[in-house]
Amino acid sequence: MFSFRSVLFSALMATTVSATSTLADPAIVYSVGGKFDGSFNESAFTGVKRFQEASGESVREFELERDAQSLQALRNFASRGSSPVVAIGFNQANALDQVAPTFPETDFAIVDMVVDQPNVRSYVFKEHEGAYIGGLLAAMASKSGTIGFVGGMDIPIIQRFLCGYKQGALDANSDIRVVSNMTGDTPAAFADPVRGGELATGQIQQGADVIIQAAGGTGIGVLQAAADAGILGVGTDSNQNGLHPGKVLTSIRKRVDNAVFDSFTSAKNGDFKPGIQVLGVADGGMDWVLDDNNKDLITSEMKAAADKAVAGISDGSINVHDAVADGKCPF
Repeated sequence: MFSFRSVLFSALMATTVSATSTLADPAIVYSVGGKFDGSFNESAFTGVKRFQEASGESVREFELERDAQSLQALRNFASRGSSPVVAIGFNQANALDQVAPTFPETDFAIVDMVVDQPNVRSYVFKEHEGAYIGGLLAAMASKSGTIGFVGGMDIPIIQRFLCGYKQGALDANSDIRVVSNMTGDTPAAFADPVRGGELATGQIQQGADVIIQAAGGTGIGVLQAAADAGILGVGTDSNQNGLHPGKVLTSIRKRVDNAVFDSFTSAKNGDFKPGIQVLGVADGGMDWVLDDNNKDLITSEMKAAADKAVAGISDGSINVHDAVADGKCPF
């Protein structure tokens, strides 16, 4: 099938460096769903913009239409002298694991997965910590006693998020009921807003009056369905409070933007280091958003509880179960 993005991809692969580019331009390969997905990729794009504004430098970008393009895109940017080359999403791990050894002098980074290569920096997040706060607030806001969770692809990262959400909800209300669905078993599960809306509607029919989305672009449909039904949604990854002002309880941000900005800035400053960087609540890798769009939804009691949770997670007095590292979710 003809695809304008595919044509652009072919052109990108075939072209040489333009006269306006420098060999040191950093590059980023967004995950499936596009950089304006309103969620995970868009958070990465926010980091790109922040770097451009701070440094005055350009950044080469490519948006995957399908996972199979990752290998060629990463290789192309590296062969053209870009450094670092940042891969957004766990689904690019295999491609990066193949490309990185071929370009040992190039710095690479990946967000949401670990790639064990001597020239790769891997950023992973403590999603369960942010999700705990989301669950806490959702349970406190619920009037029905039932809250929902719509995940994207059924993978460990999303299971970790679900477990943290359940724990936070139960700590707020031991009688709370959590209903959950995963969208699919391929990366396309993060780019299906229609299906997200359908799953949210099903949970609403089961009594859920607050639903969190942990599904990337699919989550846009979740939040739309929640707003249309007059219940509350909870955003993730980016600040999604403004998508439906007064209908999004809060957003649990995964600071992908900070990871991208850090990658580009450290490479520019000559202090890029490979290895694993784990970002959680204590260091600002996960947070929750209170702004003009949701201030009337967050009571003083809820804010105090969330702030207490942030402090407790940060000092270790609250231990949020990690369904990946600590074993099966007990909740």
